[in-house]
Formats: sequence, C-alpha cells, structure tokens
Amino acid sequence: MNIDPLQIPRRSAHLGWVLLWALSACGPQPLAQADSQRPPGLAAPLITASPVPVTDDPIDNSTDNTTADNTTADNTATDSVPRPADHPALVPNPDLSPTTRPSPTPPLPKATQALLNQLPQAPLNPPPADFRFAVISDLNRAYGSTTYDPSVTTTVNLLPYWRPDLVLCSGDMVAGQSLSLSDDEVTAMWTAFDQLVAEPLRSAGIPFGFTLGNHDASAAPNGAGGYSFQRDRDQAAAYWQTPAHDPGVNFVDRSQFPFYYSFTAGPADEVFFLVWDGSTHIIPPAQLAWVDQALQSSPAQQAQFRFLIGHLPLYAVAEGRNRPGEVMANSEQLRTLLERHQVHTYISGHHHAYYPGQRGQLDLLHTGLIGSGPRPLIDQSTPSPKTLTLLDLDTSQGQLTYTTYNAETWEVIALETLPRFLLGHNGRVRRRDVAPSDLTAPEQSRCEARLGAALCRD
Repeated sequence: MNIDPLQIPRRSAHLGWVLLWALSACGPQPLAQADSQRPPGLAAPLITASPVPVTDDPIDNSTDNTTADNTTADNTATDSVPRPADHPALVPNPDLSPTTRPSPTPPLPKATQALLNQLPQAPLNPPPADFRFAVISDLNRAYGSTTYDPSVTTTVNLLPYWRPDLVLCSGDMVAGQSLSLSDDEVTAMWTAFDQLVAEPLRSAGIPFGFTLGNHDASAAPNGAGGYSFQRDRDQAAAYWQTPAHDPGVNFVDRSQFPFYYSFTAGPADEVFFLVWDGSTHIIPPAQLAWVDQALQSSPAQQAQFRFLIGHLPLYAVAEGRNRPGEVMANSEQLRTLLERHQVHTYISGHHHAYYPGQRGQLDLLHTGLIGSGPRPLIDQSTPSPKTLTLLDLDTSQGQLTYTTYNAETWEVIALETLPRFLLGHNGRVRRRDVAPSDLTAPEQSRCEARLGAALCRD
C-alpha cells in the first residue's frame, strides 16, 4: 500500500489555527478528540491508498491481459482448478501514520530484467497464492556436455520474474551415465551446472529442491551389490554436500541427501516434499520402508499438502519410453502407498513430455523438459514443447493451480489442447481435469481393447 503524506489545505487566513491544530493532533489524544479540536472549515488529514501496489516488475497492469496465444489471465489461462481471487481493493486505514510503508518489492536480477526487455510481451504472471513453486526437468544435452540449450539458461534467468518460493527440478541436471567419461569431465559438468543454473538461483534467494536423474547419479546395479555408475553418484554427493552448494530448503531428514530426503516449505511448513531415488526403475525395500515412515512423520501429517518427487514416472506418457524400465516398477503398488498417505502429486521427469495427469486419487505431473530431446506424447506425432510449470497453492481453499508455459515462446499451454487420456503399457493416465465418469463408452472401449479392463480401471 502506498501511503501519501498528510495533505492539509492551504488556507492562509487560518494559518495560526492550522499550526495549533497540527501540534495538538500530534499528541497522544484519540482521533475523535483530535477531530473535535479541529477549527471550523479545516479539512481532516487525508490518507490515500493506491489501488494497485507499485512494483519493479515490467508488467502491463492494464485490464487487457491477453497473452500471445489469446489466452486471458483468468482461470482459462491455467488448469481448471480455481485460482484464488485477486486481492481486494485497498481501503484507507486511518490508524496508519504517514511514515508507515510496506517493504518495497526487491528489484529483479539484472539478467531477468534484460530478458524481459527483449521479449515482445512479458509472460503471464498469475495472481500469487499462499505458496508458489516452479517445476523444471531434464536440463542436459549430450553425454559429458558442459553447455546447455538456450532454453535452459533463459528459463533459469527468467524464473525470478514469477518470484517463486521454491524451484523444483525432476532430475537430469547434468549429462552423465557414460563410463567413457573421465572424472574431470564429470566434475566439469557439475561446475557448469553450478555456474549456469544453481548459482543464479542462489543469488536470487530461491531455494532449489531436486531429485537425481539417471544422468546425474544412476542407481543401476552392477550385479555385485554396488552401482554401475558409482563414480557419478560419488561426484553428485560431493557437489551437493559442499556447504557452498546448499540448496536452501528446510530439511526434515537429510541423512541420505542428495539421494533421498525430505523437507518442508511454506509460511507455516504446510507443504511437505519427499524425494526418493527414482534414477532407476526399482526402489529398494529399505528405501521404501523409509518412504512409508517419512510419510507417517509429524511434519508430513501436519502439512496440508504432500508431494513426492522422483525422476522416473509411475506410468508411461511418451513415445520411445512406453516400455518397462522407463517407468517405476510395481507402479500400482507404489500408487497405493502414496494414496494411503494422501500424497497429492507425484512429480517426475525422464519422458521429456509434459502431461498433467491423474490415476486413481493421485495427481501425476509429468514435467516435460527444458533441455534437449523433447518427445511426443503417446499416440501423438508432434514433440511435446519444452515447459516450465508454476504451481500456486491456496491453503485456505485447499486448491492447487497449474500454469504451464512453452519455454521457448512463453505462451501459456491450455489444458484442453492435451489428450484427454494416455494409454501407456502399464495403465491409463487421465488428464487431471477428466474424471473417470467423464470418459465416454467408446473411450473406455478403446482403452480396454489395448490394455485390458484392469489397467483401464482407476
């Protein structure tokens, strides 16, 4: 709120009265008493409020919020979950003194502002809710690469524009999983990641939660009780356990960090995040026991929202990855576990295709990618766009709103443009706004003809 200075009418004939009244009004007497001592004809001090808070963001505050794809900045621009209403109009507060001012919005990083200046139009910035986090995934290029696609650096530098409380990454931050790479080459990849991704977010004061992908630290077994890519796992641990690389999250359990861990977020720790090691398709029994215990813990149970993050998805969504080994094994049993603990959403990457889905009671955010190699969704021919997704949590209403952007055009991706469901080899995934009862008889028959009745029930 912008509070203007007291504005006293200039009336030279009443100058003496003005001075006497002003001195008395500055004393401790109540407002009513001060008003009673005001000389006749002298207007009361005015306190005015601007109807729109002033920020340093280069946002068009006009009522025409049409984006480049002619999507308007209402609920139709995002997923179907209602977004919190705009802040009500500000009302003048007579108890505020002229010097009472809120803290100004911090300026955007120079790199962010420079990018915004280059865009023909600033991306849609939906009204923030109680907690906002951004999700990205699969940043890497070819094996051993120490550079990133322009879409990666652009996305990272643009993230502060939306002022998220947290950034999540669904894995594959570097391009390992090759035994031909030397130790120095693996170290160089993490150095490049730090310079181009992690450090800009640290400098902006944005915490960074993540899960390790198969190209970061694959847990593929070597048949002798160890890991085929132990060197990758050692280097990933060395990077993330360096104090200077602390991700800035509020850890609950970091005993196995960075492979699996938990943390809370939000003003009152109302959001609980659990990260498991989904860098391969099998979660070992000991780790599953930890997952079960962590979701029963007080921080998890006291949280209003619970999210789980892993690299491989539970169910297939992309062409070229619609097969066993590219999704979590025993996906139905894992879903049952998460539903029992009322996990809201499982967030994953790996398939390089964006799809906000649901199976049973579990939401499934297949994040897509911002790096190289986008893939088509199942039964589609066009590669999925590179994406960034904002998730806004309204804790008072218990609502979660998605806003997903094409990370190359910065247009909002309308939910209705995505298939109503996908028929992967291990189960049907519905679009998150499509209930089982919304499916038509021909749609159900098509699913059963391909997958059988069991995998078409949820």
